[in-house]
Amino acid sequence: MANNPVYLNGRYLPVEEAHISVLDRGFLFGDGVYEVIPAYRGRLFEFEAHMARLDNSLAAVLIGNPHSLDEWRGILVPLLKGGTDQYVYLQITRGAAPKRDHLFPENIPPTVFAMSSPIPPYPERDTGIRAVCLEDSRWDNCHVKAITLLANVLLRQEASERGGAEAILVKNGFVTEGSSSNVFAVLNGVLVTPPLSRDILPGITRAVILKICRENHVSCREQSMTIDDLKQADEIWIASSVREVVPVVDLDGRAVGGGEPGPAWQQVNRLFQAYKQSVS
Repeated sequence: MANNPVYLNGRYLPVEEAHISVLDRGFLFGDGVYEVIPAYRGRLFEFEAHMARLDNSLAAVLIGNPHSLDEWRGILVPLLKGGTDQYVYLQITRGAAPKRDHLFPENIPPTVFAMSSPIPPYPERDTGIRAVCLEDSRWDNCHVKAITLLANVLLRQEASERGGAEAILVKNGFVTEGSSSNVFAVLNGVLVTPPLSRDILPGITRAVILKICRENHVSCREQSMTIDDLKQADEIWIASSVREVVPVVDLDGRAVGGGEPGPAWQQVNRLFQAYKQSVS
């Protein structure tokens, strides 16, 4: 990262020279939103879908979108290096106000920051991960991709301390999502994921999985599922932009299915990898 420039408020500069005001509302209040966009072979993956979600998040927190779709592409593409797999992190805050005040300041420009990083190898994608179920303690606007992620961080840390690679969250007895992923389960031969709501981030990878399943006649549906449903599932997966589609082979210390990635995951992962290559 030290050799790669980052983008900050109209300038590309070394990361060690990128500074924001201590009065920036992202720093003081977590007042901002973000996106994570994979790039394969130098091309941004599902770029328009990510930008549509960004626009929705900005609108939800009443921050104006500072750039058009083409302007965003022009800003982000120069951050990509070579033909390696990378992801772009983009963050927009309400900006730096003259003083600390909970009320929105007037007439200040948003702070726009972006950087790219390599997508690290994730060998567990082929072998599966352990996950633990935890009570969903986050706020009621999880459909907004906000930078206020402390609850997610604490849940992921608790999962790690219990030996899990992800926390699968449960609210009022129903599965919502992972601490940093969406959740899928194979129930009686049907691939199921919880329907979108204020409790769930509209994941781009989630949407791609549903799209390719429908196009390839893989039985799937959006449906609420309880913690008991999850415990009886033949397969469980998590999905996110950087990790892609990852099977869960152990939930709360008990094997899922046969304790190894199942046939539905094998099929859908092949379809996902083929789709990824076809559009990048």
